[in-house]
Amino acid sequence: MNYLTTQMFAMSFLIGSCYVNLFKSFLFIIVITCTSFSLERKEKPTLYIIGDSTVRNGEGSGSNGQWGWGSFIADHFDTTKLKVENDALGGRSSRTFITEGRWDKVLAKLKKGDFVIMQFGHNDGGPLDDTARARGSIRGTGNDSKEIYNPIMKKQEVVYTYGWYMRKYVNDTKAKNATAIICSPIPRNEWENNKVKRSDDSYGGWAKQIAETEGVYFIDLNNRIAERYEVLGSTRVATFFPADHTHTNKEGAILNAQIVTEEMTKLKEHPFKKYLLPPK
Repeated sequence: MNYLTTQMFAMSFLIGSCYVNLFKSFLFIIVITCTSFSLERKEKPTLYIIGDSTVRNGEGSGSNGQWGWGSFIADHFDTTKLKVENDALGGRSSRTFITEGRWDKVLAKLKKGDFVIMQFGHNDGGPLDDTARARGSIRGTGNDSKEIYNPIMKKQEVVYTYGWYMRKYVNDTKAKNATAIICSPIPRNEWENNKVKRSDDSYGGWAKQIAETEGVYFIDLNNRIAERYEVLGSTRVATFFPADHTHTNKEGAILNAQIVTEEMTKLKEHPFKKYLLPPK
């Protein structure tokens, strides 16, 4: 083999090697791209839970003997298919969960295919501008508003109705192509003539009204849980409320979470069908 032939062979080899390396690089890029696309497609949806202490009490650890139903919802789901995130926080109303920026944090994570289940009302009945909490909202579902000085946040604030805030949660959720589910507030341990007192003429009824007018799912926890309490009887139910008439212990919260998931199965088209575990 002469010198020229040797050089040509070497050049051909180098060119061939370059083509092979380019082909390998191309294949690598395709594999990475397809893998990333596949992972993105397989990203499981999230069920976000927002509300007050009856949904998540304190840090959700039960350190004070009190629990919210949101702490036990995940037990009913296949969490390999659906992520459950309880962002509820004690003391919050439909108003303050927004004004404190907590809703914005949830909204920043919310994506298409996710769910938001919400329950507010227990803390909305307080004063609008007291120096202790300033967390109340205007009663009803209209578009009324009132400008106040908020002594907690130390600034002027326009306060709206309970319905206005609930509509905001719903519309923000819809804008992210996620699914909204409104719950009426769980009942308190208050009885009259062997019946649990309902809130159909206030927050329970207003929650239902907003769900109907906005065309979103509604779970009537106020009535469904009250009905279950009445079956159990006031003596038995009293054991669920060791501290006051509002906050449940672990047993009561587990029962309420069970009722929430039972009602989820009754929603039109059963959006949670492929995520809920079979009843135990």
